[in-house]
Amino acid sequence: MTGKKEITRAASSFSFATILSRLLGFLRDMILARYLGASGISDAFFVAFRIPNLMRDLFAEGSMSSAFIPVLTEVNLREGPKETIRIARLTLTLILVVVGSFTVAGIVFSPCIVKIIAPGFQDPGKIDTTVLLTRIMFPFLLFVSLAAFAMGALNVKGVYFVPALASAWFNITIIITIIVVVYFFHNPLIAAAIGVTIGGFMQFATQVPSYLRQGYSLRPLTGFNNPHIRKMGMLIVPVMFGQAVGQLNIFISTLLASYLQEGSITYLYYSMRLIQFPIGIFGVAMAMAVLPTLSRHAASGDISSLRSDLSYGLRLLFYLAIPSMAGLIALREPIISMLFQRGQFTYADTVQTAFSLVFYCIGIWSMVGNKVMVSAFYSLKDTATPVKIAALALLLNVGLSLVLMGPLRHGGLALANSLSSWVNFLILFYILRRRLRGVEGRAIVRSSVKITTASLLMGVVLSLLSSAGIWAQGGRFLEKSLLLAALISGGTILYLVLSKVMHIRELRDVIAVVRR
Repeated sequence: MTGKKEITRAASSFSFATILSRLLGFLRDMILARYLGASGISDAFFVAFRIPNLMRDLFAEGSMSSAFIPVLTEVNLREGPKETIRIARLTLTLILVVVGSFTVAGIVFSPCIVKIIAPGFQDPGKIDTTVLLTRIMFPFLLFVSLAAFAMGALNVKGVYFVPALASAWFNITIIITIIVVVYFFHNPLIAAAIGVTIGGFMQFATQVPSYLRQGYSLRPLTGFNNPHIRKMGMLIVPVMFGQAVGQLNIFISTLLASYLQEGSITYLYYSMRLIQFPIGIFGVAMAMAVLPTLSRHAASGDISSLRSDLSYGLRLLFYLAIPSMAGLIALREPIISMLFQRGQFTYADTVQTAFSLVFYCIGIWSMVGNKVMVSAFYSLKDTATPVKIAALALLLNVGLSLVLMGPLRHGGLALANSLSSWVNFLILFYILRRRLRGVEGRAIVRSSVKITTASLLMGVVLSLLSSAGIWAQGGRFLEKSLLLAALISGGTILYLVLSKVMHIRELRDVIAVVRR
């Protein structure tokens, strides 16, 4: 199988599973919005959830994949399956020891952590609630780290769908837990927190059968003084710093939003959740899909194939992500109204969430692009350069946040995040282009111009068609769903027609995936 075909196959598997997971995630958020609204109570939950979520990116999905997959791919290619299984066992044991220790420490020091991440919280009751929720959810960190480990090990063996589906089980578990616990104990906050922890466990448990079928073992193994483990450690440390920088952007937004009007943290959370849909389906999926392929090219010294497949990945990614960006901007109020506007979540909350969503949306193209660019650096075993560039982007984000939060409030925080991601992508692209002596940049630019033009035309049409007053009203879920589905379907058809008229090459690849 060629690199392009493998990338397309892997990306389609990740995307399909991610779509299911994201849809379930929206169902989960609809339930949370119904019970928690956009208030001090919801702010407490989202701050508490953000703490183990931040640690997850440091220890699990971000750093684990970037360090573990390239090393295990090289071991599997050069030393065979027996050594691959041994390195996997050593890594599993190391996760249990290191991440398990951090989990215990996080539970013990939760009061200090909450004070740092949300200094604007002044109500003692709100602070105590946030600490309790943080302690309940902190074991999620260990479980999701094990899930990320299993995902990486399966990806090395060419298994993509089952690990990509793991996050769907996370959302299903939270939904069931909230419904059951609220029914018996009438406490949605505690129910949601318990669901997060159990959901993290399910992400790992659902991958175990496939993990064992590939010949891996769950038996611990000591002996960490191993060259491959040391190499993993050398790669993972700068990646953890890079992930920390990325999470600091979210932390800064949360910290500054705690000084704005009540509900600002929740507005940012829900708008971020919406842009995570295309980012997860396209950006994360493509990054996970290209990493094993690019790692093999780098390990065998085939830079020409690496360059070609990276360009292909970016072009296919932009073809899918840019119209999603335009569609979200055009349909922001209809989508938020349909998903969240019920119970304690009012139309005023919809308007405020839509306000920040616009500013987050303009950064979707660079956010998804950054994930693929970083994977390219990781495949070359360069984990330091993305950290340095991310640190520069972080400083830019801080400065822009302080300037923009005054006139634009929580929207200014979202805009600062997007602008800093633009700078991050452009610098990474420039450096990688020089290092690889080209990345077929002209093809990427030509394709992007056509894609942007088609997306803008589609967005204008959708914006004109979505002005019905139904979105300001509460309830009417079925009517809103049907109307929104018609708008999205019409926008998709229009974009495909424009792609055909404008001879956008990536249309053929998407059609091939759908046919398969």
